[in-house]
Amino acid sequence: MSLNDVMINELRDLYSAELQLTKALPKMAKAASNPELKTGFTEHLEQTKLQVERLKQIFEQIGKKPTGETCHGMQGLVEEAQQHIDEDLLPELKDIALSGAALRVEHYEVAGYTASILIAKQLGETQIADLLKQTLEEEKATAKRLLTGAKPMLKTAASLA
Repeated sequence: MSLNDVMINELRDLYSAELQLTKALPKMAKAASNPELKTGFTEHLEQTKLQVERLKQIFEQIGKKPTGETCHGMQGLVEEAQQHIDEDLLPELKDIALSGAALRVEHYEVAGYTASILIAKQLGETQIADLLKQTLEEEKATAKRLLTGAKPMLKTAASLA
């Protein structure tokens, strides 16, 4: 296996992760009661769809198919989010749990994109690295919004205790 093969596997893993997220985010939005959180999940879904297209573009450039990998890490994170959706919690507490699940997803994605960028740069694939950097910046911005949005929800939830 070569470094190029590792990059392709990493990209396929990211593609699988993003596809799983496109299925999970509508469920998370539906389960959220906080309007800002609900909107955040809906907006992130649209952004994720663009990220899937960006990954498809990368695969076209390298002449490979994006399929073939299952991102087990994202699969676990999505399952955890589903557990929160299914839990019998006060709406405010469910929102906190969903926000935490979403933040874990973002950090997982940041790690995956960062690793893929490093590999692409090492291989001299600057166009691929640039496309991946766009997504990385979007993921970092989403994580920051989640943290900012969680603070008022935590105050509300704390007052319920």
